[in-house]
Amino acid sequence: MTGPEWLERVRALVDAELDGRIPSAAAEPRPLYEALRYALLAPGKRFRPALVLAAARWLGRPEPDVLPAALALEFIHTYSLIHDDLPAMDDDDMRRGRPTLHRAMSEDLAILAGDALQPMAFGLLAECRAAPARVLEAIRLVAEAVGPQGLVGGQVRDLRPPTGGVRSGDDLLALHQDKTGALITAAAVLPAVLAGRDDAVAPLRRFGEAVGLAFQITDDILDVAGSQALMGKATGRDERQGKTTFVSVYGVAGAQARARDLLAAAQAEVQGASADALHALAAFVVERDH
Repeated sequence: MTGPEWLERVRALVDAELDGRIPSAAAEPRPLYEALRYALLAPGKRFRPALVLAAARWLGRPEPDVLPAALALEFIHTYSLIHDDLPAMDDDDMRRGRPTLHRAMSEDLAILAGDALQPMAFGLLAECRAAPARVLEAIRLVAEAVGPQGLVGGQVRDLRPPTGGVRSGDDLLALHQDKTGALITAAAVLPAVLAGRDDAVAPLRRFGEAVGLAFQITDDILDVAGSQALMGKATGRDERQGKTTFVSVYGVAGAQARARDLLAAAQAEVQGASADALHALAAFVVERDH
């Protein structure tokens, strides 16, 4: 099975598993489950769970051993999107080609749905098939990736830019290593932690860090040059808001060059026939059009 074929199979697997993890919209409290299903089952790339499964493939670990961790990261990613879209943050109207959750339903339900997805994610992590000490380490890893030194801390720095909103390239790297990169890096490292493969943690961490930055750089490029129809959300927001991005610092061509360099660096970290899925994911990050 080629890398792209594997990715399509994994997306279908993750979609089916996500559907099975959320009670029907008829369950109580009904408004909450309607909101959870609306947000979690929206069409998406499923990149982070795919990364967990690709890293497990490279390590020769069975998918069922890490599938709960893969789903957990999609729960956390979805929670972060719901809250990022709120009026108090990015105030977005569209996400994944349809109204954001607070627009489709209500702001209070959007906040509570995001609140619910976080503990549900850690419950999933506790289901991983591994020694208890390894499961605890995995939970700690994800908690750090999401918290003040990770996703949430990065979002705070994004919402509270320096005076005038101007940042250097180094500032951007530090911000997005947390806001975007921390969860992606955790996805790459989790299978090694669960398997007790300490020898694989460092190369997978470097892989995840490079891919996480490439992901954000590509997002910045697509906000300038991407299709709104393909993106499923408004483009050009960064420029209208006067935000400093990799494109505003390096230009489109310079940002593209940095993304390609990061792709090469990521792929160099993981080698062998079983690295095909990891290589395909890294290439997808840089070559995607949405």
